[in-house]
Amino acid sequence: MSLFKARDWWSAVLGEGEEFDQGCLCVGDVDNSGSGCDKVVVGSYMGMLRIFAPHASKPAEQTVADAQLLEVQLRDPIIQVEVGKFVSCSELLHLAVLHPRKLSVYAVSGTAGNVEHGDQYQLRLVYEHNLQRTACNMTYGPFGGVTGHHFICIQSMDGMLMFFEQESYAFGRFLPGFLLPGPLCYCARTDSFITVSSTRQVECYRYETLAVATDADTRQDSEQQSKSSGKRLAVSWLLVLGEQALDIYVPSASPMASSIFVLGERNLFCLRDSGQIRFMKKLEYNPSCFLPYASVSEGTTNVLLGNHNNMLLVYQDTTLKWAAQLSCVPVAVRVANFLELKGLVVTLSSEGHLQCSYMGTDPSFFTAPKVEAREVNYDEVDAEMKALHKNCIDEFNLNIIKLCSLSFQIKVSCRSALQSPKLSVCVQPPLAVTQDQFPTGFTTCSVPLLPGVPRVAQCKFVLPLRLVCCPTSASKNSKYKITVDTNKPPVNLNEVFPEFVAKAEDKEGNALAFQFIAGSRVTVLASKTSQRYRIQSESFEDIWLVAKELVQRFDRHFAKLGVKDFRNSFSGPIPLAEYFETVDHHFELRVNAQKYQDLLSERAVQFRAIQRRLLTRFKDKTPAPLQNLDTLMEGTYRQVIALADAAEENRACLVQAFSRLRSATHLLILLVSLWQGLSAEQTAILEATLLPLLQDTPQLGWEESVDAAVSHLLRTCLSRSPKDQAISLSTMQLSMPKDTSRLKKHITLLCDRIGKGGRLSLSSEANVPTPVMLPGQDSMFVHVHVN
Repeated sequence: MSLFKARDWWSAVLGEGEEFDQGCLCVGDVDNSGSGCDKVVVGSYMGMLRIFAPHASKPAEQTVADAQLLEVQLRDPIIQVEVGKFVSCSELLHLAVLHPRKLSVYAVSGTAGNVEHGDQYQLRLVYEHNLQRTACNMTYGPFGGVTGHHFICIQSMDGMLMFFEQESYAFGRFLPGFLLPGPLCYCARTDSFITVSSTRQVECYRYETLAVATDADTRQDSEQQSKSSGKRLAVSWLLVLGEQALDIYVPSASPMASSIFVLGERNLFCLRDSGQIRFMKKLEYNPSCFLPYASVSEGTTNVLLGNHNNMLLVYQDTTLKWAAQLSCVPVAVRVANFLELKGLVVTLSSEGHLQCSYMGTDPSFFTAPKVEAREVNYDEVDAEMKALHKNCIDEFNLNIIKLCSLSFQIKVSCRSALQSPKLSVCVQPPLAVTQDQFPTGFTTCSVPLLPGVPRVAQCKFVLPLRLVCCPTSASKNSKYKITVDTNKPPVNLNEVFPEFVAKAEDKEGNALAFQFIAGSRVTVLASKTSQRYRIQSESFEDIWLVAKELVQRFDRHFAKLGVKDFRNSFSGPIPLAEYFETVDHHFELRVNAQKYQDLLSERAVQFRAIQRRLLTRFKDKTPAPLQNLDTLMEGTYRQVIALADAAEENRACLVQAFSRLRSATHLLILLVSLWQGLSAEQTAILEATLLPLLQDTPQLGWEESVDAAVSHLLRTCLSRSPKDQAISLSTMQLSMPKDTSRLKKHITLLCDRIGKGGRLSLSSEANVPTPVMLPGQDSMFVHVHVN
C-alpha cells in the first residue's frame, strides 16, 4: 500500500447499476470551444452517454451537476467512444460512438444561455453506419497518409477489420488464423495496424497490404479466394508474447522515434516499429489499464499503470517513479488539460466512479490512541495468566476429553543392577496414550551381569470396560443379535456389572445397556425362563467387547460361588454374512488407497514434466508461446491437491475400518470358540490365524495374510486327507488379491471343518513360533496417564 493517496480534484459517481470498460472513456475538446480545455466523455453498457467539463470548486458546492454538460440515453449499449475529425466536409472534432451493431458520429455543440440556468449543449447525429457483424472495438487515424481527416477501423467479433472513410464504407478484411478478438491500435508512423491474436503474439498489418488484399463476404470465401487467386493478407511482422494482452497504445507525441506499448497480464512490453523489443518490465501485480505519455526527460516515456490493488503507478521506462492509492480499481485512464490545472489524471472504474486527480504529497497517517500509562503489577499479571491457563485447561477437558481417562502407577523392582532403564506403554488402536515413552529417572553405577545386552520385561493388563462406555437405556430391537447359552440359571446382570448399576433402569438385573463413546449402543437381555442371554446392537463389531466381558465375568462369578462345571456356549449359526460385510468394506478402502496412489504418481509425473517444459521456456532468451502450459500446470496442481486430500481422508477411514475389522474378527473367534468349545491353545491358534497383523501396511495387508494362514490350516491340520498333513505352506510372494471371494470361501470352509470336528494343532510345526495377540481391544480413543 502506498504512503500517498491520489489527490482528488473532482469526482462523480455515474448512475446506479451501470457497467463500464476501458473503451468507455475519452477526453478531448469535443465541443470545439477553442479554449484548450478538454471535456470528459463517458459511455456505459446501459447506453447512457455523458459529457463533463470538470472544474475545481469548494466541497460544499454541487460539483457534479455544475460540471455535467450533457446526458443522453441511447438505444444501444456503448462499447467505445472516441473524439476525432470524422466528418469529410469539416475539420472540427466530432464524437464517434461504437455500438454492437452500429457506428454513430455526433456533433456536440453548446449555446450560450441568457438565464441563470447557464449554457445548453446539444447532441446532433451527423451520420451512422449499420454493421453487418457484431463489433468488438475500434481505432482511428489518418489511414493511408491522409491529412486533416481521420478514418475509422472496427474489429468484429469474428475477426473482420471494417474500414470506414468517414461517411463511406471502404472495405473489410478478415485476419488470418483468427479465433478471438484482441486489442487493436493504429500506428501513424508506419501506417499499420497492431493487434494481439489469440495465439498470444503481436501481429502488425500494413494498411496498404490490407487495402490490396482479396475481399470476401465471409471467412470461408476469404480463405478460398486466397488459395485460388488474388493476394493473401500477409502479416508485416509478429512477436510472440507468451501471454494475453489487455491493451495496446502508440504514443503520438512521444520523443522516442518508435514506441509501441503492449500491456500483458504479467508484463509491460515496449516495442520498436519493426517489432523488436526495446524493454520489458515484469509486473508483480495484476494490471487493469495503462496509458503511455510524453516524459520531460529526453529519450524516455512515462507510463501510467493501474492495477487491481487500487494503485496508480508511474513508470519512466522500467523505473517506478511514483505510486498513489486510488479509491477504486481503474479500468480506463486518460490525461486531460483543464482551465485551472493541466495534466490531470482521469480514471474510470467498472462501477462508474469517475475521478480527476493529481499526484500529491499529502500523506495519510494513522495515529494510535494513547494508552493509559500505569505501573505493571507483575504478581497480579502472573496470577491472572495462571487463572486464564487453568480456565482454558478446564474448558478443554470438558469439551474434548469427554472420553474417560485412566491414570495408574507402576512399581519396578529388580534383583540385579540396571543401567538406563526405560518404560514403554503400548496399546492397540483405536486406543492411544498421551505419552508412550517414559524415562524412569534413576540410574545405577553397578555393572550388570551381561554388559551391553538389553533386557525386556513385559506386563500385560486389561483396561476396565467403564473406560470406553457408560450405562444407558436398553433398546428392544436392533439389527445384529447373538445369543449366549449357559448351563446354570440366569443371574442378576447388576451383580455381574456392578460399576454400571448406578444408572441402570432395570433394577431386577434382566436388562443392561452400554453406550460407547463412539455413539453405538449394546444391550444385554437375560431370559427369565431360560438360561440364555441375548446381546444386540446396531453395530456388528461393537458386540464383541460386551460379549467378551460377559463371558469372562460369568466365569469369574460362578468361580467365586464354587461352581466348577459352569460352561458358556453358542448354538450357532456363525454370522459369516455380517462378518463378510466388514471384510468387504475394509478391502474396498484398500483398493481405493491403491487407486489414489496410482493417480497421484501419474499426476506427479505429469506435473514435473510440465515444470521442466515451463522452466525451459522461461530460461530461453527469446520468448516462446507457452501453449497453455501454465493453465495445464495449474489444473494438474489442483488435481494433485484434490487427490492428496482424498487419499488422506481414505487413509483415515482405512485405519478406522481396520479397527472395526479386528473387533469383528475377535467376535468371530469368540463365537467359534463357544460354538465348538475350543481349548485355550486352539483359540490362540485361531486368533493367530485370523489376526496376524497389528495394522495394515501398503506392502502387506490383512486379506492376503489371513488367506495364506487359513489356506495353510486347511492343507494341514484341517485337511480331510491324512497324507496332506505333511504338506507345509509353500513360499510365495503375498500381494493384494483382486477381490475377497477366495478369502471368504476359505474362511467359510475353515468354520465348516471346525464345526465337523476338526482340531486346530501346530504339532507339525513345532519350530515355528505362534504369535499371540495382546488382549483387550476397545473401540474408542482414550487418554492413559502414567504417573
